[in-house]
Order: sequence, then C-alpha cells, then structure tokens
Amino acid sequence: MDKIAVVGLGYVGLPLAVAFGKKRSTIGYDLDERKLSNYRNGFDPSGEVEPEGLVAATQLEYTSDPARLAEASIIIVAVPTPIDHARKPDLSPVIGACKAVAAHMSPGTTVVFESTVYPGCTEEVCVPIMEEVSGMRWAGSTGEDGSDRNSGFFIGYSPERINPGDKENRLETIVKVVSGDTPITSKIVAELYESVVTAGVCRAATIKVAEAAKVIENTQRDLNIALMNELAMIFHKMDIDTVDVLEAAGTKWNFLPFRPGLVGGHCIGVDPYYLTYKAEAVGYHPQVILAGR
Repeated sequence: MDKIAVVGLGYVGLPLAVAFGKKRSTIGYDLDERKLSNYRNGFDPSGEVEPEGLVAATQLEYTSDPARLAEASIIIVAVPTPIDHARKPDLSPVIGACKAVAAHMSPGTTVVFESTVYPGCTEEVCVPIMEEVSGMRWAGSTGEDGSDRNSGFFIGYSPERINPGDKENRLETIVKVVSGDTPITSKIVAELYESVVTAGVCRAATIKVAEAAKVIENTQRDLNIALMNELAMIFHKMDIDTVDVLEAAGTKWNFLPFRPGLVGGHCIGVDPYYLTYKAEAVGYHPQVILAGR
C-alpha cells in the first residue's frame, strides 16, 4: 500500500492518522512537539483516541519534520479553519499547510483536504498556492481522467464530520463524503476512506459539491437551534412551557427534534460565516443564515 501522511493532529487529524496507522504505513505531521510526545506515550489529552487505540496504530510515525511528507503518495490536510475578529474566514492554518505540503510533496501526490471551507476555496485558494510553492502544475485541471499519476499533483476533498466527545458517532461509523479533481482521483480517495470507514462513502459529483455539503450541514443545525431559542423566548412571554410544546409537536412524524440551547463545538458557530462570506463575494446577501447568528 502507498504511504499516507496526515497534516494536523488535532481532534480531526489524530483519529484519522490512528485509523490508517492500524492498517498501513502512515506519517502523522504536526508542528506541536509536546502534542507528539503525548501521542508517542499513548496519551491524547483531548480524549478523542483512547490509549489502546494509540498503541494499536503500530504503523503510525509522528513527526514535526515537513520533509517527511515527501515519502507519502497521499497527503491528508486536517487543520483548523477559524474566523477572525471580523467574522471572516481565517485561512492562515490552511495556507500554512498548503505551503508545507507543496514544498516537500513528490510528483504525482494526491492531496486531500478535510478542513471545512467555503465552496470553491480548495481550487481557488489552495491550488494556486501549491502550484507556486511546488513549481508543479495541478494535473487535475487538464481535463484528462487522471490516469497519468507521474507528474504534477492531484486534489481531493473529504470534509471532516467528527463530533468531538461523541463515543457513538465516530470516524468509522459516519458516512464519508468524498470527491476528487478527476474520476481516478475520486476513486482513489473513495477507496482510501473505505478502508477505515465501515459506514461507507458518498461520492460527491465535484469538489465544490463536497465543500458546500459540509458547510450546509452545520448551517442547518445552527439555524434550527436559533429557531428553537427564539420560540423559547416567545413562549416564555406567553407563560407556556417550551418543553411541553416541543413534546406535543414532536408527535408528528416530520417534526425535527431540536431543542433550545447553545450551539456546541468549534464548527457550528463558525461554518455559517464561511458560507455567507462566499455568498457575499458572488453578490448575494444571505439574510436567513445570518439571522441565526
């Protein structure tokens, strides 16, 4: 099997690296040496991976040396995508990862992005940076099927769906959306994830479709929770018990079981801003999505 590398070993990248490291030669790359030391000693401070899981990944090597990325034919980028103080996408972690990967990757490498971004970001932002730094062309843009894997580089996108702290819905049990810049890249990415995800994969038609699918997952949840919060405030004014209302409404088969509360995790409160940023860029002001924020 080809060696793979995972760039960024947080709550998304580490479970991936461990899953692959149980089956094939895998490089886990991260800049944080303290974090890597913990992993080597069988300890994940986040609790996402149990000690026995870390120990079982016998083919996983941890490194902070980007030159090791040259050994991999498939590189997965799983770095954070936060927003800045103006609530605009902060792509600096992704850009940094692109530069590190491009500086060391070998010709024919397939780079798969897992980081949540707005539709078009992978091809419009990541690819030009990688072409400039590597001096290689994006082979997936030639219009060919991608059968010649000996030159240039190829791009895939498979958005992370990790739910931090959830011991039931894990990497292995959540269907993985996959995509690629050519039919063969799509096949390679699908087979890669099928080797560790028992729930299977969903092949998106294009990279942009896969990017869009991810941002609307969390945008939909954000809006539904916002709606429940507003309903709770209305019913409070009316001296009506919101829980009683939701239980009664929930007896209808198509009523969605959302409850009032805070949105949890890193992604849900961030991803809508990625989508609205791109919407504004193409000339549309999204009122409903922003109302949830």
